[in-house]
Amino acid sequence: MRIGILQNDSATPAMLPHGDIPGLFARFLRRRGFTFEAFRCHEMTFPASVSACDGWLLTGSRHGAYEERAYLGPLQDFIRAAHAAGVPMVGICFGHQIMAQALGGTVERFAGGWGIGATAYDFGTESLMLNAFHQDQVTTPPPDARTLASNPFCRYAALGYGGRALSFQPHPEIDDPLMAALITEARGEVPDAPLDAAQAGLGTPLDNARIAARIAEFFHSAHERTPSNSLKESC
Repeated sequence: MRIGILQNDSATPAMLPHGDIPGLFARFLRRRGFTFEAFRCHEMTFPASVSACDGWLLTGSRHGAYEERAYLGPLQDFIRAAHAAGVPMVGICFGHQIMAQALGGTVERFAGGWGIGATAYDFGTESLMLNAFHQDQVTTPPPDARTLASNPFCRYAALGYGGRALSFQPHPEIDDPLMAALITEARGEVPDAPLDAAQAGLGTPLDNARIAARIAEFFHSAHERTPSNSLKESC
């Protein structure tokens, strides 16, 4: 299955020793039956059509979904078109936010401040520990979205869209070494208190592999349900 990575920012200097953004996701989802192609949307490089890949993964970004940036309009148009066509999408952090905004929700700079580092999320039947790094949040989900995970700091931490799209506010692709580098890089730009708390939380066991399995299962099952593939299977 071919997954198109819709890249929404360039890797920061702290990230590069750990891999570029598409490489992080390819490693995160390795050995799960995927090949990957990256599109640098933040530099106005978009896929030719929503059917150019079997599924789409929207990455994080330092930008806000509500900002005036040239690529955000075309990106939201692409999200709406892919959603209408039933091509499966997964969004991570900014990807989670821009998907929600494009499909009718609201994203804002959260008055409660930053969420950084190992954080527990209630998925209903289980609590999963994942790394976060954000201040913006989805404050009103789209009408057709279902809340899949939350915690006291982030009410809409994961959203599902009727089996066609799935998104997460935390960063399941970020492991401890990368988080440590990001904490160091953010000193002087982000308040010390959330960075200190994240530093203290390094070493907490993370459930990244559980989310990787969930994303892989979603992509494969959603791809099998797309109309074009159903037609192929019946021929």
